[in-house]
Amino acid sequence: MTLADPFGRKVTGLRIAITSRCNMSCLYCHHEGEEAGPAGQREMSEDEIVKVILAGADLGVKRVKFTGGEPLMRPDLESILKRLPEGLEVSLTTNGTLLAERAKSLAEAGLDRVNVSLDSLDPGAYSRITGGTAEDLDRVLEGIDAAIEAGLVPVKVNMVVLKENEDEVWDMVDFARDRGVILQLIELLDLSDHGLGGDLSRIEKELESRADMVVTRDMHRRRKYFIGGAEVEVVRPIDNTEFCANCNRLRVTSDGKLKPCLLRNDNLVDLGSADLEETKRLIEKATLIRSPYFCEGRS
Repeated sequence: MTLADPFGRKVTGLRIAITSRCNMSCLYCHHEGEEAGPAGQREMSEDEIVKVILAGADLGVKRVKFTGGEPLMRPDLESILKRLPEGLEVSLTTNGTLLAERAKSLAEAGLDRVNVSLDSLDPGAYSRITGGTAEDLDRVLEGIDAAIEAGLVPVKVNMVVLKENEDEVWDMVDFARDRGVILQLIELLDLSDHGLGGDLSRIEKELESRADMVVTRDMHRRRKYFIGGAEVEVVRPIDNTEFCANCNRLRVTSDGKLKPCLLRNDNLVDLGSADLEETKRLIEKATLIRSPYFCEGRS
């Protein structure tokens, strides 16, 4: 079976926030689009997470990405991974501070690859952006190395381009080349217009001028630049109709709601205590109310 919304966009992936808790305070964090809830709000149990993934897999979902908060704050993540059906591509996005000690066990439990947030190699800038310490930065670097050693590849390093760090982009390109990781330069999702974002357009022009080869991916029409052995991908979600046109994901909030769009909270579908068959029906319902956030004529 294939899930498709009224715009013909197939749903082949689930992006699941398994906790809203985090040990960092990144200044650009959008909390996976979740509205702030009360302290100690409910988060999905292991059984609930496994159930929504099983339901999705029965409906044709091929890829699952675990997010948070910081998903490695869940001690039961390895247990969740071991219960997933074969054939799924399972990835994780993490700030990396807790990755070094768990990379091997996550890989053994069934995790395929990781995305690690790393916005700066400079301890001062890292602290200003994330609220972390120089020791946290060291742990992230150790986590990246551990992920590579554990086979969680390709490791992707996510750098949100800000005014604070835009001058470090070429250092990060060198880092990606040296470590054999993919660098993702991400446009700031800053709908509040706080003026934090860096000049990604200028950077991308320079990437193009230096690139040995440029490839455009089908997903979100992302451009990949190959520069002297480094692989750099540019992610532009802001006011990007092509980004929405190629969206293939449903999101699941940490408290158990299906979220058809990152940027909307007016069309959530509550999974509640649904059994497996009802969960399938709710996934189908959420798919049918998906609508591109960025589209022609949207005010």
